[in-house]
Amino acid sequence: MGGVMKVAVGNDHRGLSVKLRVVGLLTELGHEVHDLGATGPTGVDYPDYAIPVAEEVSTGKADRGVLICATGHGMCIAANKVCGVRAVNCRDVIDAELSRRHNDSNIVCVAADLLGEDQIERMIRAWLVTEFEGGRHTRRREKVTAYEKTHERPA
Repeated sequence: MGGVMKVAVGNDHRGLSVKLRVVGLLTELGHEVHDLGATGPTGVDYPDYAIPVAEEVSTGKADRGVLICATGHGMCIAANKVCGVRAVNCRDVIDAELSRRHNDSNIVCVAADLLGEDQIERMIRAWLVTEFEGGRHTRRREKVTAYEKTHERPA
């Protein structure tokens, strides 16, 4: 999916400064940003932000999502509870590219406390432009999607 995308962004209190930079990057790249994140330093609960972003992606209101918290773990766990979401917690550009090429990830989760903002920016840039390869990866993705709907193990 090249070109302009609708990108939902969410963060907890630990991800606020990174979110501001990510929103700036997305805007600079011409994407439409849906900022659903925390706006201040007061402690908040990550599911309150991860789930709305995941719902926007799942329903097609957003093409992709970016979630930011201290480690990325909590956001990733919460987002993946929403049907149709393929959220990944990435640490570098290679993670981001492979998550798109092989897994068709639609939400990237980043660790505000563990990664530098320049590294996060490079990772998100790569994630946004990397296409899903399809082929054998489509078959694998479809097995996960089928399980989400039926809760029956793949044959």
